[in-house]
Amino acid sequence: MDIKPDFRIGKNAMLLALFGEDKIDQHFIKQLREQGFIFCQGKTGSMETHKVVAAIETAAKANAVIESNLYRETHSLYHAIMEALHGVTRGQVLLGSVLRTVGLSFSVLRGKPYESNDEGEWIAVALYGTIGAPVKGLEHEAIGLGINHI
Repeated sequence: MDIKPDFRIGKNAMLLALFGEDKIDQHFIKQLREQGFIFCQGKTGSMETHKVVAAIETAAKANAVIESNLYRETHSLYHAIMEALHGVTRGQVLLGSVLRTVGLSFSVLRGKPYESNDEGEWIAVALYGTIGAPVKGLEHEAIGLGINHI
């Protein structure tokens, strides 16, 4: 199967998050790398927003998606995470304080989605999973996407 290169950073981030680490096609992974994308995937869950943010940030740093000693990269990632969380939480980025919890797969994708190199690098954070009351079976699916320039 020959898939045409697709530089849409948000779409690619969502595909990584939706399929997760276990079920993603290796051809797709290879293609992303050939297109110059750097990425990581993982899972996180908590009733505390700061723990979700920390898990995603830690994964991005550990997998060299961002440089941990460059503030602008951490700052860009933070804004992409918060934008994605707005989608998951429907605009109210609150979890435990309103008795909600999340269980999420995530991806962080970095690259150049524009033809012109002058547009620079961008970062996308995609979240997919569940949100709901902290009682098994009372949650529902949710999805969020955040994109920011570096």
